[in-house]
Amino acid sequence: MRVVVIGAGAIGAACALALTEAGAEVIVIDRSGVAGETSSRCEGNILVSDKEPGPEADLAIEANRAWRALAARLDADRVPGQPATEFEAKGGIVVAFPGGADALRSFAVSQHGIGIRAEALEEVAVRAAEPHLSPEIALGVHYPDDAQVQPSLATQAMLARAVHLGARLIVEEVVAGVVVAGRATGVRTAGGLVEADAVVDCAGPWAGETAALFGSVLDIRPRRGTILVTAAMPQRVFHKVYDADYVSAVGSGDAALQTSTVVESTPSGTVLIGSSRERVGFSGDGLLAPLSEIAAKATRLFPFLRDTMLLRTYYGFRPYAPDHLPAIGADATIAGLFHAAGHEGAGIGLAPTTGALIAHAVLGTPAPLDPTPFLPSRASLQGSDGRGQGGVERRSTGAPGKEAAA
Repeated sequence: MRVVVIGAGAIGAACALALTEAGAEVIVIDRSGVAGETSSRCEGNILVSDKEPGPEADLAIEANRAWRALAARLDADRVPGQPATEFEAKGGIVVAFPGGADALRSFAVSQHGIGIRAEALEEVAVRAAEPHLSPEIALGVHYPDDAQVQPSLATQAMLARAVHLGARLIVEEVVAGVVVAGRATGVRTAGGLVEADAVVDCAGPWAGETAALFGSVLDIRPRRGTILVTAAMPQRVFHKVYDADYVSAVGSGDAALQTSTVVESTPSGTVLIGSSRERVGFSGDGLLAPLSEIAAKATRLFPFLRDTMLLRTYYGFRPYAPDHLPAIGADATIAGLFHAAGHEGAGIGLAPTTGALIAHAVLGTPAPLDPTPFLPSRASLQGSDGRGQGGVERRSTGAPGKEAAA
């Protein structure tokens, strides 16, 4: 079977690898390049700590296991052009300021019920784990299974392995859908027609527009996020550390600006500081407010950051689904069209299991978990709010064919 994958970000790369390893002939097409957009503008989180019990938590738990096996496999046997994933099983610590400890403790207890490992850390234990944390911290919860990859490198590694196994990569080509008698039969680019038995839409925040090329509807919207990067320094942050407000920000459907604190070191010595969420279409205007809020909250969490030099800031667009669940599987109306999008900020972490679910949907391979909650045919993704085709916010859109979620 020949399969075209639209998008060469983390989700597209994971789908391409899973499909190729399952025996499909795979062609990946992206208008920018590998990890050219969202997957190079994120932190590379592989989290279970921010997932409340439900389908996304089930997906995250399975993906956490899958990442450990995949990263070990990719890093142990690198083919030419394949970078290391920089997988780090560093663990995470979620912290609460006074007034928030009880809620954080209750949240961790609820996660225990679905098998997420979490250990409450009182004051002495918190200080031992993160000596430079603010003395205001009232409680910490340690999540030993939280991990991280370097997102751009991990994406490149997955796609390099897929290409080594026979997949083909076409970059700097914008796609248009091809539908014959109600079935997706390929894509058209400036280079001509690429015929296929199936097409997988891994276009991240542009996935709704890509669906529209085929005459379908998928309500995926861009949600902008910003990150600060410090100059390199001796390591002072030893886990992925974030405040408990992050969980509520992730789960919110509010379009207005929301910020919470996520701080972590990288192997190069820099510190990544996030995060913000706001729905402003694809606009790059008005970045000072989120960056200022993030900086203020981060210095409260780690006071030493007040005297730290910033190296750069960057922003990207996360693919947001109204019900906060990714769309993974067959399109609701167009045969031969499949989607893997809507992961918002969890695309890196959920990538390998998303790839396995797409291989199941397209080729009939075994599913790693029940795919039903993630089907694109669910009502929340079918444009029922009157926002137009797919509910996409079109303030300043890019052309379709962009890369996948991070």
